[in-house]
Amino acid sequence: MSRHPDADQEMPLVSHLTELRARLLRCVVIILLIFAGLFYFAQDIYALVAAPLRAYLPEGATMIATGVASPFLTPFKLTLMCALFLGMPVILHQAWGFIAPGLYSHEKRIAVPLLISSILLFYAGMAFAYFVVFPIMFGFFASVTPEGVAMMTDIGQYLDFVLTLFFAFGVAFEIPIATFLVIWVGIVDVATLRKSRPYVIVGCFVVGMVLTPPDVFSQTLLAVPMWLLFEAGVLAGSLVKQRSEAQADAEDEAKPEDQPPAPLP
Repeated sequence: MSRHPDADQEMPLVSHLTELRARLLRCVVIILLIFAGLFYFAQDIYALVAAPLRAYLPEGATMIATGVASPFLTPFKLTLMCALFLGMPVILHQAWGFIAPGLYSHEKRIAVPLLISSILLFYAGMAFAYFVVFPIMFGFFASVTPEGVAMMTDIGQYLDFVLTLFFAFGVAFEIPIATFLVIWVGIVDVATLRKSRPYVIVGCFVVGMVLTPPDVFSQTLLAVPMWLLFEAGVLAGSLVKQRSEAQADAEDEAKPEDQPPAPLP
């Protein structure tokens, strides 16, 4: 990413560090304020997150807490993570405010939609995991529970499990942004990415196998959206590249042709 040539001259290093500290403090304060507002509902938030699993527990079965402090610490941890996720727009806004002065105008026009899209895609990935993946996955787990085994999940282990999946699907849904950036910056061209499609598909299933539980349903539910999002990123990158090239050609055609120098008297 190129910076404006006068950006570092306008603000010395100490001022940069001071501004960075101020913006980090704002982010921390925002997260703490959101956490304070949500902490009263910590038990309800955990019940909401645990609903996809509890819907498939056998009759009479419940979730359990094996740790002494788990009934308190687990909802506390979940509420803190919720505050972090909800505060992500403010965090990214503060990051944008810090780097924006060093960008050119055409970079700002691209960066703002990318920031907004990245936030929405991350939330979309978490929503996809909660509403689509969890019911299918937990239903499968409940159906293959051996006879004579009581399905009673520890609340701490369940929270770690779902947070991992939330993060995995949130990051996976950022693939269009990453694909667009590598095309826009010029690291890889569109033709190369299209030729690499078979390897990308295999890579998506490998990532799905690593990040999800060892069942074909959850792996496929992560791999297929990743592949489709990759295709969306390639399409968006190719459209922007074509538009940029068309604008460059139009500017070249608009330039006056070089005139021969006037003869000396």
